[in-house]
Amino acid sequence: MAKKSLRAALAAGQFVAAPGIHDMLTAVVSNKVGFDFVYASGYWMTASAYGLPDAGIASFTQMLDRVATLCRTVNAAVIADADTGYGGLLNVHHTVRGFEEAGVVGIQIEDQEFPKKCGHTPFKRVVPIQDMVEKVKVAVEARRSTETLIIARTDARQTHGFEGAMARGQAYAEAGADVVFLEALESEEEMREACRRINKPMMANMADGGRTPIRSVKELSDIGYAMSIFPSATGLAAARAVENALNVLKTEGTSNSPNSPLFSFAEFNHLIGFDEVWEFEKRWARPDQAAAE
Repeated sequence: MAKKSLRAALAAGQFVAAPGIHDMLTAVVSNKVGFDFVYASGYWMTASAYGLPDAGIASFTQMLDRVATLCRTVNAAVIADADTGYGGLLNVHHTVRGFEEAGVVGIQIEDQEFPKKCGHTPFKRVVPIQDMVEKVKVAVEARRSTETLIIARTDARQTHGFEGAMARGQAYAEAGADVVFLEALESEEEMREACRRINKPMMANMADGGRTPIRSVKELSDIGYAMSIFPSATGLAAARAVENALNVLKTEGTSNSPNSPLFSFAEFNHLIGFDEVWEFEKRWARPDQAAAE
């Protein structure tokens, strides 16, 4: 199944809405619902895989494995969070090559100091603007295919103010970034102004519970954005559902309760690929094993 081109979608003026996919259970459910693009969030993939915060703890190797697994599992094209590029310029080069080989169509790199922090939490620090400009140039040069887009993110809104973040976004656009991402803007007015002044496709982060006002896809398009990620929607929904199921089990002593709606086990077997396993078993079963269903 051919995956969608992010470059072609943006060139055609198609608004790209990418839900965050934090684990492979969510990936196969998203295949059922159907999305052209999904987002691999550093925050949520670190949390789901290791139970750790997004604070520069997970390594490039760990995240590459997680992203590559998502690219194999999900039908949609993957846009991936590559943090700071996991180090200096040489690290950025290898990060882009690794993520591109894994199948990622959009690689997001940010201008925080390492170790980085989640963009909607305190104590962020950003590198000098020229350091990030060089990272953007290295990332653009490192990709082997023009189908791979480089998304440049600045976290300077909270440290350098709105105008400081704007200056960085414009500099990263001039350095060759395909998409510009001003993280953690704090009002719709800032969002509109950023889209008006930066002459590149703009990405919004609809992080539920974060600093940026949550707006619908239609509203974001009207504001001037070309694409948006919804990184926390599935992770927070899953955490709430798990908490509810555990509370029901603890209080009622059963999982078979109207207070704990469950996904169909039979359907999930289908989504995860057991149909192919069973067909394989039938094909290669010996006569004395054929009845053991």
